[in-house]
Amino acid sequence: MADPKVDALRETLQKYESGELRSDLFEGSSEVSPHPEGENGGTPAAGATSGDEYTKARATVLRKLTGSPKSRHQLAEVLLEKEFSQEVVTSVLDRMEEVLLIDDAEFARTWVRTRHEMKGLGSAVLRRELQDKGIAKATIEAALDQLTVEDEDAAARELIENKLRGVTIPVGNGEEDRKEREKITRRLVGMLGRRGHNPGAAFQLVREAMEVRSA
Repeated sequence: MADPKVDALRETLQKYESGELRSDLFEGSSEVSPHPEGENGGTPAAGATSGDEYTKARATVLRKLTGSPKSRHQLAEVLLEKEFSQEVVTSVLDRMEEVLLIDDAEFARTWVRTRHEMKGLGSAVLRRELQDKGIAKATIEAALDQLTVEDEDAAARELIENKLRGVTIPVGNGEEDRKEREKITRRLVGMLGRRGHNPGAAFQLVREAMEVRSA
């Protein structure tokens, strides 16, 4: 299903690039017009250079947002890499936040929900991923509150079952059988740990799954 916000961003960007949109992007904004020249095409007024930089920075942000949601930190890095001034970067991103085109809290909630459901990731990895995207600690913890212990256990069990599909668990009491079971257990616990699941809980869930399969 198409995202109405993304569709609106694409339409706005197309208008900018075609020259159709000649006034401020957002009604009521104090931003400099993207066309600083006088009505008769004369010499640009004072401040035109900074206005042009602002417009280019804003268009860059719109392009990035039409691709996929981004955190404020990610967008700031993009603009700074393109050598826009810190003043312009701050101004553009502040305005984008005002009109909710940038919303780190919503970004974090969506990231947690999507990555958990699609990849089975646990809190530790999700927290690290959001930290890497520059999301504030309090915002990260609020987003992670969506996940319950039951949610994380269910995701871990599904990962375990997927890995055990087609694997034969030795049931004997001999040394070789025990070593093989321990090796499988270590691999599964390690896999869950890399996906951000609590090591203690991971070991318990793996042991339960192994017992069921070897019964």
